Amino acid sequence: MQKRLEKAKKKLSELGADALYVTSEINARYLTGFDFSDGSVLITKNESYVLTDFRYIEAAKKSITGGYNVIVPDRAKGDYLENLCRENDVKSLAFEDNVLSYAGYQSLKKRLPGIELVCAGSLIEDLRLYKDAEEVENIIAAQRIAEQAFAELLPEIRAGRTETELAAELEYRMKRLGAEDISFKTICVSGTASALPHGVPRNIPIERGFLTFDFGAVVNGYHSDMTRTVVVGRADDEMRRIYNTVLKAQLAAEAVIAEGYKNADADKVARDIIDEAGYKGCFGHSLGHGVGLMIHEAPGLHARAGDAVLEVGQIVTVEPGIYIEGKYGCRIEDMMEIIPGGARNLTNCPKELIEIPV
Repeated sequence: MQKRLEKAKKKLSELGADALYVTSEINARYLTGFDFSDGSVLITKNESYVLTDFRYIEAAKKSITGGYNVIVPDRAKGDYLENLCRENDVKSLAFEDNVLSYAGYQSLKKRLPGIELVCAGSLIEDLRLYKDAEEVENIIAAQRIAEQAFAELLPEIRAGRTETELAAELEYRMKRLGAEDISFKTICVSGTASALPHGVPRNIPIERGFLTFDFGAVVNGYHSDMTRTVVVGRADDEMRRIYNTVLKAQLAAEAVIAEGYKNADADKVARDIIDEAGYKGCFGHSLGHGVGLMIHEAPGLHARAGDAVLEVGQIVTVEPGIYIEGKYGCRIEDMMEIIPGGARNLTNCPKELIEIPV
C-alpha cells in the first residue's frame, strides 16, 4: 500500500493542493487495503491518516500498514479534520467532488474556514486504472472461483429447475469455494428472457433455447466478470449461427486488443462482424468495461472512447452479444489484461457451444 500512497501524493503535488481528503469507500480501500464503511483518509505532504470509529479501530490497526496513522477522532475536542489540517499547515484541501454531495461540500466548507477547497476530480480513479500485481492476483483468484462454480453447476442444469434456483446455486457455490461476495446479482435468463442483456432471473422453469449466465466472484474486494451462454435442448441452425457470430466477434476483438490499441476500434472490430452477419442493431451495449474494486469502472470499450488507447495494467471485459427482441439472445464474456506488447486472457472457461439435454 505504500506505493499507492506515494502515487497519490505525487498526483496531489501535480494538482497543487496541500492535502487530499478521501471519502469514497472504494478509494479508501484502494489506498489502505482495509474495508470499512465508516471512515475517511486524509493525506498531507508529510503525514497520512485513516479516520475511523471504535468499531473498526482494532482491525484497522492490525491491517493497515505503509505510513498511515490510524485514529479515532475525538469529536469532543472540536472538529478533528480542521485540527489535523491546522497541524499539517494545510492551506488547500482537495476533496472528491465526484463523490461528495452538495450538502456535504457545504458542510466541509463550513468546517474548514480559511482553507481553500480544490476539486480532486478522478485523482484516485486514475490510479485505479492500472492494476498492480496484487490486484491482478486477486482478480484472477476471483475468476478461478467463478469458473469452478460454473463447472460444478453445468451438470446440475436440467428441465424443471428455475432460473432463480440456478442463480442462487451458482452464487452459493462461489461463496462455498471462497468468494467473500458475488460481484453483482447473478443473471440467469432463458428462452425469450435471454434477449434481455441484464435480465432478472425468474421463478419459472428454464425455457428451451439460449440460457445465459452472467456472474462473478469477489476476492479481497476485487471482482471478476464472465458470461457464458448454453442451449437448453438442441440448438437449431439460426441459434448456432448467432452463437458462432458472437464467438467470432469476441475472438476477433481479443486478437487485436493490445497496448496502444484504440478502445473504440476494439468495439468496432466486434460490432462490424455482428453487423455484417445480418444482426445490425442487435448489439446495443458497449464491447466492454474495466473491472477491479468495482464491477464497472474505467476504461470503457465503446465508440464514445475517442482517441483513448489501452495501456499496460488495465483489465477490460470483452462481451459482444446478439439480442433479438421477443425471441432470444446470446452473449460471451472474458476478461483481458493489457500487458507489455499485447494482452492476455484471464478467463479459462471453455467457449464451445454446450447443449443441455432435456
